[in-house]
Amino acid sequence: MNRPPEPEIDLNKLLGSIFGGKNNNNKGNKKSNPKRLLFIEIVVLIIAISLWGASGFYQVQPGEQAALQWLGKFTSVQGTGLHWWYPAPLGKKTVVSVEEIRRLEIGFRDDTDVPDESLMITGDENIVDAQLLVQFDISSIEKFLFKTTDPAGIILKSAAESSLRQVVGQRNIDDVLTTEKEAVQSETKILLQRLMDRYDTGIRIREIKLQTVRPPNQVQDAFDDVVRAREDKEKIINLAQAYEADVLPKAKGSATKLIREAEAYKQRRINIATGKADKFLAILTEYKKAPNVTRTRLYLEAIENFLPDINKILVPDNLNLVLVNSEDSSKQLLPLSPPINQTSDDTSGGD
Repeated sequence: MNRPPEPEIDLNKLLGSIFGGKNNNNKGNKKSNPKRLLFIEIVVLIIAISLWGASGFYQVQPGEQAALQWLGKFTSVQGTGLHWWYPAPLGKKTVVSVEEIRRLEIGFRDDTDVPDESLMITGDENIVDAQLLVQFDISSIEKFLFKTTDPAGIILKSAAESSLRQVVGQRNIDDVLTTEKEAVQSETKILLQRLMDRYDTGIRIREIKLQTVRPPNQVQDAFDDVVRAREDKEKIINLAQAYEADVLPKAKGSATKLIREAEAYKQRRINIATGKADKFLAILTEYKKAPNVTRTRLYLEAIENFLPDINKILVPDNLNLVLVNSEDSSKQLLPLSPPINQTSDDTSGGD
């Protein structure tokens, strides 16, 4: 289907009709009025300059900064708010989010391992696979944009790898895998920040996190056994310390109790011995004054002490023995020697 031809537009004719031009088709007005063309050019220039100037307005959001350049040279930094700066080609503005936490992955990309970056040698000449996550922001927009090339890329990546390898290379593999991960992170952060400051990158390291620290896959099982053995050791030590904390106070309490009982028994025996000694000295004094009376009194007191515990007692009474039963208080006299008559008869009969 044929389309009708589009009509041609005569620009001069259109502008002439707008600014009061008439009889443009007359032969005497074939040439444009120079004053009118100059006026048109000035208006177009004013509009272009206005549009150019209006393009210099820009907005800086919270957490952002704008680096301003004049003829390619850095001049100043603008903060949050609405600003104006010379548009290109005279000026240039670069707005950067300086408070945004950026991240750099060493040894992995999402779920993919990068062994060329993560494999390194420890201080005892073993190989360890250490993956690192670097979190950073921008401390100086001038240094970040104009002092170095690609500071958040190759420079930060190389410096992070170098720092981690240096720290890991000063430790044994067992320490890196188990007890000193926090120390490795802290020292790596300090060393990496020093390198960033030395290179004038304008980067501030916020945090260093070890993601995965493990031996190579070929010896993974052996190192897992070592880790489990260390955990069992710590568990046994904790149990022993708990048992010590439970038993030791009890033992100390029992020992203190025994010591106090022994001291009390000691003092009691000393008091008894002292009393007996004093009693003996008192008796000795009395004995020196009246030996016979004292001896008799001591004898009677001794008899009084042991006789009540004896059921049957033999006591000399002239020529008889007296049996006394303390249970029924009955007494029975037994002659100590046979009667005289019986003795004479027996003697004569014997003759």
